[in-house]
Parts: sequence; C-alpha cells; structure tokens
Amino acid sequence: MGEFDGGVVTAVSSNGTYSFTKPNRDSVTLLAGLGVEGDVHAGVTVKHRSRVAQDPTQPNLRQVHLMQEELFAEVAEDGHHVLPGQLGENVTTRGIDLLALPTGTLLRLGDGGATVEITGLRNPCQQINHFQDGLLKHVVGRSPATGAIIRKAGIMSVVREGGTVRPGDLIRVELPAEPHRPLEKV
Repeated sequence: MGEFDGGVVTAVSSNGTYSFTKPNRDSVTLLAGLGVEGDVHAGVTVKHRSRVAQDPTQPNLRQVHLMQEELFAEVAEDGHHVLPGQLGENVTTRGIDLLALPTGTLLRLGDGGATVEITGLRNPCQQINHFQDGLLKHVVGRSPATGAIIRKAGIMSVVREGGTVRPGDLIRVELPAEPHRPLEKV
C-alpha cells in the first residue's frame, strides 16, 4: 500500500436542509458509516432525492463530498466566482489532485482519526447552472483526445472512522493495493 502526504483542508461545510450550497463551519464531525453529523446527506442509505426516488435502499456511497480548491481558480479564469461550500461540498482541499486518486483510497483528515474512503466521482447536475449560468460546462467536459467525459466537480466518499475535521487539518493519503481502479461516477 502506497502512502504520501501533501494536502490540507481549507474549509468544511454542512447543511441540515436540502440546499445546493452548504455554509462553512468551524468544524464538522464525521460519523462512521453515516457521513457528516447534521448534514442532510448523512445516512447509511442514499439521501440524494433523485437516487431515493429510484431506490431508497441503495447504500449511500456519497456520505462526504470533497472538492479541490484548485477548481475555483480554474473556473475563475472563465469568469465564475466560486467559494468553498458553494458547490455543495463538505470538505474543500488544497494540494492533492483528488480526481487522480484511485477508488478505495483512504484520506485521513487531521489528527482526530477522521478517515474517509473514496467511492467515486461526483456526477454534477443542472443545479450547477442554476447556481451560476454556464458553470456546468466548466466542471464537466470531454477529453479532446478520447472524447471521454471528464468530471471535475469533486469526489465522493464514505466515512470509515469518525472524528472532527477543521480548516487547516493536514490530509494523509493512503493508496489501496494495486491494481488501482480509476474513479467512476457514483
């Protein structure tokens, strides 16, 4: 199992009601097997409305949404001003290419034991355009080389070990055993 360090939590966000954006907090508490304490998307089974409508018994593979702060600078080049929590993420990071990590990677957030396991990519929806018109095309696109869909709106994870997460916490990355599986939408 490989391991390297290098990231930091820049913001944490949660919301107890269904809303696209999530207010920043001084800290969030991760609950093993559930998600962010008090967040509307916490739970053992799916909480996203469209997924509940399809099958409310599906396991919740989207307990904690992480997004790399570097995306905000990228979309700013196209005139979009985005701040942490505004795209619905729970944990905003800097210094780790979250999108390049394989499925099953563990992220240890801070020194309090909080650990999430990456389950896949967020599949962004039309709500992003309702937040800022035209933003969706900057977080979902196609590879010029292969035509494959590229999703940049963060990654989803489940909580393996609970704990408190705060801005400034360091992130330790533990890669799963090889062969690595690339992230797919969840």
